[in-house]
Amino acid sequence: MYYIVDTDKSFAEAASDLEQAVTQNNFGVLHIHDLGATLRSKGIAFSEECKVFEVCNPMQASKVMSIDMRLNMALPCRISVYTEAGKVKLGYIKPAEMLIGLSSDPALATIAGEVEDSMLKILADAK
Repeated sequence: MYYIVDTDKSFAEAASDLEQAVTQNNFGVLHIHDLGATLRSKGIAFSEECKVFEVCNPMQASKVMSIDMRLNMALPCRISVYTEAGKVKLGYIKPAEMLIGLSSDPALATIAGEVEDSMLKILADAK
Protein backbone atom coordinates (compact mmCIF):
# COMPACT_ATOMS: atom_id res chain seq x y z
CA MET A 1 0.00 0.00 0.00
CA TYR A 2 2.90 2.36 0.75
CA TYR A 3 5.48 3.26 -1.86
CA ILE A 4 8.63 4.71 -0.27
CA VAL A 5 12.03 5.48 -1.76
CA ASP A 6 15.22 6.64 -0.10
CA THR A 7 17.20 9.52 -1.51
CA ASP A 8 20.75 10.71 -0.92
CA LYS A 9 19.58 14.33 -1.22
CA SER A 10 19.17 16.63 1.73
CA PHE A 11 15.64 17.15 3.02
CA ALA A 12 15.51 20.65 1.51
CA GLU A 13 16.82 19.44 -1.87
CA ALA A 14 14.37 16.54 -1.97
CA ALA A 15 11.44 18.85 -1.14
CA SER A 16 12.46 21.35 -3.81
CA ASP A 17 13.05 18.66 -6.43
CA LEU A 18 9.72 17.02 -5.58
CA GLU A 19 7.86 20.28 -6.12
CA GLN A 20 9.56 20.67 -9.50
CA ALA A 21 8.85 17.04 -10.50
CA VAL A 22 5.17 17.42 -9.63
CA THR A 23 4.70 20.34 -12.02
CA GLN A 24 6.82 18.74 -14.74
CA ASN A 25 4.46 15.75 -14.71
CA ASN A 26 1.24 17.74 -15.25
CA PHE A 27 0.21 17.87 -11.61
CA GLY A 28 -0.14 20.94 -9.49
CA VAL A 29 0.93 21.53 -5.92
CA LEU A 30 -2.16 22.68 -4.04
CA HIS A 31 -0.56 23.01 -0.64
CA ILE A 32 2.50 21.96 1.33
CA HIS A 33 2.02 21.05 4.98
CA ASP A 34 5.21 21.34 7.03
CA LEU A 35 4.18 18.87 9.73
CA GLY A 36 7.55 18.92 11.48
CA ALA A 37 7.46 22.70 11.88
CA THR A 38 3.81 22.64 12.93
CA LEU A 39 4.48 20.12 15.69
CA ARG A 40 7.50 22.06 16.92
CA SER A 41 5.46 25.31 16.91
CA LYS A 42 3.02 23.60 19.31
CA GLY A 43 5.83 22.87 21.77
CA ILE A 44 6.28 19.23 20.77
CA ALA A 45 9.85 17.99 20.73
CA PHE A 46 9.73 16.46 17.24
CA SER A 47 13.19 15.94 15.75
CA GLU A 48 12.25 14.64 12.29
CA GLU A 49 11.34 16.69 9.21
CA CYS A 50 8.13 16.06 7.30
CA LYS A 51 6.49 17.95 4.47
CA VAL A 52 3.30 16.65 2.90
CA PHE A 53 2.55 17.87 -0.61
CA GLU A 54 -1.07 17.88 -1.70
CA VAL A 55 -0.93 17.35 -5.47
CA CYS A 56 -3.60 17.10 -8.12
CA ASN A 57 -4.04 16.49 -11.80
CA PRO A 58 -7.32 18.30 -12.54
CA MET A 59 -8.29 16.06 -15.45
CA GLN A 60 -7.86 12.89 -13.40
CA ALA A 61 -9.63 14.38 -10.38
CA SER A 62 -12.61 15.40 -12.52
CA LYS A 63 -12.84 11.88 -13.96
CA VAL A 64 -12.83 10.34 -10.49
CA MET A 65 -15.50 12.69 -9.14
CA SER A 66 -17.63 12.24 -12.25
CA ILE A 67 -17.79 8.54 -11.47
CA ASP A 68 -18.29 8.84 -7.71
CA MET A 69 -18.50 12.25 -6.07
CA ARG A 70 -17.88 10.74 -2.63
CA LEU A 71 -14.30 10.09 -3.68
CA ASN A 72 -13.59 13.81 -3.30
CA MET A 73 -12.74 12.78 0.26
CA ALA A 74 -9.76 10.80 -1.05
CA LEU A 75 -8.45 13.74 -3.05
CA PRO A 76 -6.00 15.32 -3.57
CA CYS A 77 -3.11 12.87 -3.71
CA ARG A 78 -0.46 13.31 -1.07
CA ILE A 79 3.28 12.83 -1.43
CA SER A 80 5.56 13.12 1.58
CA VAL A 81 9.19 14.05 2.00
CA TYR A 82 10.40 13.10 5.45
CA THR A 83 13.34 12.05 7.54
CA GLU A 84 13.53 8.85 9.52
CA ALA A 85 16.57 7.89 11.54
CA GLY A 86 18.76 10.27 9.55
CA LYS A 87 17.56 9.11 6.13
CA VAL A 88 15.52 11.23 3.70
CA LYS A 89 12.57 9.44 2.16
CA LEU A 90 9.81 10.19 -0.34
CA GLY A 91 6.58 8.28 -0.36
CA TYR A 92 2.87 8.06 -1.01
CA ILE A 93 -0.03 5.66 -0.57
CA LYS A 94 -0.77 3.85 -3.84
CA PRO A 95 -4.01 5.22 -5.31
CA ALA A 96 -5.07 1.94 -6.93
CA GLU A 97 -4.88 0.05 -3.64
CA MET A 98 -6.65 2.82 -1.76
CA LEU A 99 -9.52 3.04 -4.25
CA ILE A 100 -10.11 -0.72 -4.26
CA GLY A 101 -11.55 -0.40 -0.77
CA LEU A 102 -13.66 2.62 -1.70
CA SER A 103 -15.26 1.59 -4.99
CA SER A 104 -15.58 -1.42 -7.26
CA ASP A 105 -16.11 0.61 -10.44
CA PRO A 106 -13.64 -0.70 -13.08
CA ALA A 107 -13.26 2.76 -14.62
CA LEU A 108 -11.78 3.99 -11.34
CA ALA A 109 -9.20 1.23 -11.41
CA THR A 110 -8.03 2.47 -14.81
CA ILE A 111 -7.79 6.07 -13.61
CA ALA A 112 -6.02 5.03 -10.42
CA GLY A 113 -3.49 3.08 -12.50
CA GLU A 114 -2.80 6.14 -14.64
CA VAL A 115 -2.35 8.30 -11.56
CA GLU A 116 -0.08 5.70 -10.00
CA ASP A 117 2.11 5.66 -13.12
CA SER A 118 2.41 9.44 -12.83
CA MET A 119 3.22 9.28 -9.12
CA LEU A 120 5.97 6.72 -9.76
CA LYS A 121 7.46 9.03 -12.40
CA ILE A 122 7.25 12.01 -10.04
CA LEU A 123 9.14 10.14 -7.32
CA ALA A 124 11.71 8.82 -9.77
CA ASP A 125 12.27 12.35 -11.09
CA ALA A 126 12.56 13.79 -7.56
CA LYS A 127 14.80 11.05 -6.17
